Amino acid sequence: MGKNLTGKLAFIVAVLVVFVFGIVGIPHGSLKQSITDRIKLGLDLKGGTHLVLEVHVAEAIVSATDRDVARIQADFVKAGVTGALVGKTDPARPETIVISGVPAAKLSDARGVLNGNDYSIYDVSSEGNGNSSLTMKQAASRDLATRTVDTSIETIRERIDKLGVSEPVIQKYGLGENQILVELPGIDNPAQVEEVIQSTAKLAIHAVVGGPFATDQEALQANAGVIPADAILMKGTGSAGAPDQVWLLKRASEVEGTDFRDAQPSQDQNGRPNITFTLTTEAGDRFYKYTQDHQASGATPGSMAIVLDNKVREVAGIQSAIRDRGEITGGFTKEQASDLSLMLRTGALPASISYLETRTVGPSLGAASIRQGVIAAVAGMLAVMLFMLVYYKGAGINADLALLLNLLILLGFMGYTGSTLTLPGIAGVILTIGMGVDSNVLIFERIREEMKAGKTAAAAVKEGFAHAWVTIVDTHVTTIVSAAILFLFGTGPVKGFAVTLVFGLLANLFTAVFVSRLIFDMILQKKERGTALSI
Repeated sequence: MGKNLTGKLAFIVAVLVVFVFGIVGIPHGSLKQSITDRIKLGLDLKGGTHLVLEVHVAEAIVSATDRDVARIQADFVKAGVTGALVGKTDPARPETIVISGVPAAKLSDARGVLNGNDYSIYDVSSEGNGNSSLTMKQAASRDLATRTVDTSIETIRERIDKLGVSEPVIQKYGLGENQILVELPGIDNPAQVEEVIQSTAKLAIHAVVGGPFATDQEALQANAGVIPADAILMKGTGSAGAPDQVWLLKRASEVEGTDFRDAQPSQDQNGRPNITFTLTTEAGDRFYKYTQDHQASGATPGSMAIVLDNKVREVAGIQSAIRDRGEITGGFTKEQASDLSLMLRTGALPASISYLETRTVGPSLGAASIRQGVIAAVAGMLAVMLFMLVYYKGAGINADLALLLNLLILLGFMGYTGSTLTLPGIAGVILTIGMGVDSNVLIFERIREEMKAGKTAAAAVKEGFAHAWVTIVDTHVTTIVSAAILFLFGTGPVKGFAVTLVFGLLANLFTAVFVSRLIFDMILQKKERGTALSI
């Protein structure tokens, strides 16, 4: 064997060793166990939970404008604009802030505040008589909605990662607006995971304006039948074991979920589960100012409500100023305290979430899918290999070896990259086999044509590979581009199909051209000059 062929053979053997290691890794236990540890199975093969969630982005807009109402009021005070009323008067238009009662002498100062960079996301319109309105721009509203969904995805991903779910799929769901697809293969406790994902964990601390009241009607009567524009009614217990009551709270929260930097499960002085939290620096400064102004010894004492999932969990008097550390109690179980602290620690969701679809795939169904998929792949490969042997004779062995090496390299690719094998992924493997056969057919038919034209076997092989190469590259590149589009815009199973197809096509370029050509060259080197080629 010539030096050139020996070098190529050594390279191919080295490539195969590398990819076999990608499939099995460092063997431990059975061969099957080693392979399954490296080749991750998707939801449809391993079993698990499929969820479609909807993010209520309107809540993020409401929260943002509520905060800006409080900021405008504070900025007006700094600018010396007194007597103005700032609020939102139309619940159907949460993106609009209405300002009224600005004194004529202060109109210029008010316009200076509203036209500053802090409120550039709003269109400001003056209605005369000291009245004006701010409406969030459509571009800003769309951007906020997009960021809300993106933040929700990242938050859910962090929570799932903390729970140890392997190979989850968490991404935008292309079939609906503001929806998220979540697929969790092989989860041990579906109920707990669903609870962690679906809970809003939208914790906020609000100033208490009035209450508690027994009913909404009693709260209205206590406020002359009118709830102030900057306040809301909210139900809750107020303390562990207490009956539900109604509280009148300031609409804008003092701090909320996104202000939490850390949270850990703990115990109070009586050994009951609670949660200790740490705020960000900016939120801590803001909270310190509020609690300092409203502590029991201050001129305007007050209390604050811990609100979780739009329900008052605890109401506490402010005994002293609090900067960035505090604790939340409220009759939690140990598991609830752990889950809630996890949700706050990994980032609070910017808006609440509801689930539109829940589907569970059992391990037995996944096992049946694997069995049927493997049977289909093996049957398809055996049929193709038999056809190549019958139709192309000795050259068919060449093609069959290339197909086997193609499959080996494909699985090695997946093992190294940690790709997830799904049922559509198995379909991608089968399609790759077909593409591999197509490449060999192009090469072999071209060789046959060259031999019919009277060329020697060596010349026919050389010309066959040279002319078929361009066509093979063209077909593979166009298919890879199509698969890339499927990967970019498809959902989980479609991505699995695209990944295996791309890996398989890259492997096919190597085996159908480089490996197959080497086998032909080795056969020709052993034949006497002028001997016919079995093809």
